[in-house]
Amino acid sequence: MLFPQLQIAHMRPRLPIIQGGMAVRVATARLAAAVANAGGIGIIAGTGLSTAELAAEIRRARELTSGYIGVNVLFAVRQFAELIKTSMREKVDFVISGAGFSRDMFDWGKEHNIPVISIVSSARLAKLAEKLGAAAVVTEGKEAGGHLGTDRSAMEILPEVADAVKIPVIAAGGIVDGFDIARALGLGARGVQMASRFVASEECEAHHNFKQMYIEGTHQDSILIDSPVGLPGRALRNAFTDSISEGKKLPIARCRDCLKHCTRRFCIFEALEKAVDGDVERGLVFAGEFVQKIREILPVQKIMERLSEEYAQAIGQPAVAMAGN
Repeated sequence: MLFPQLQIAHMRPRLPIIQGGMAVRVATARLAAAVANAGGIGIIAGTGLSTAELAAEIRRARELTSGYIGVNVLFAVRQFAELIKTSMREKVDFVISGAGFSRDMFDWGKEHNIPVISIVSSARLAKLAEKLGAAAVVTEGKEAGGHLGTDRSAMEILPEVADAVKIPVIAAGGIVDGFDIARALGLGARGVQMASRFVASEECEAHHNFKQMYIEGTHQDSILIDSPVGLPGRALRNAFTDSISEGKKLPIARCRDCLKHCTRRFCIFEALEKAVDGDVERGLVFAGEFVQKIREILPVQKIMERLSEEYAQAIGQPAVAMAGN
């Protein structure tokens, strides 16, 4: 086996690669199933969906794969509890959450016998998650796209977390290729979570304009914004980010009351929906810091093969031919 074996609860994927849960409607059933079929672990983003829509996505994923599928829900959303509990009732393989910390979801996980994974950005939170019963933690650094809980690098935090807990530690933030995977595993991670690389895939259901922003993006295009959630977020610069960086408060046509706490500077869900539907100048395009390393839209299977080849080069071993599940 080229990669070390990752085990989280009952899950033993062929590749230690978890696809990130990207809202809104970026990480859908089709993408999650493709990653699972290619030997990784897929995630559906529940944030921004109704409970009925989320249940339908989970069932759709189950029709497309027999692999491992989880659901990510942003802690900041008002429907957090309902979406997590819906996922558990649908018997997903695990639930995962970040941008805040929920103690309650560990109790719900025990009640439904569903593993819980926390996204953390410090050894302190990782130890708390382990104490509460987390099956694993995802250690996310400042390089990640979307909402951020730290201004520290993923590779700086990773060894601290790996030393602090006994449960599997998954590295996230700025991991784009197999060389990044090798570095993360060398620092104590048991696996990696990758989001941005899977946006530029054929199976991702985001609009082509959205994917094009990724493959044309430069390192200078990756900027931080102040999100109405109350956290910084990493996105690609466009007309929308220029407006909010100037301190403008953008009009909200219809408030959905979707967040537990909101600064109301702009409607984040409206901005995310516009972008995923193709309006990438007036919408918000979350993306990781090293998006410039992504230059092709490929099938997920091909992406996994490339990651394996690059990892083999990084550790000085011959690549192993891959086959789907």
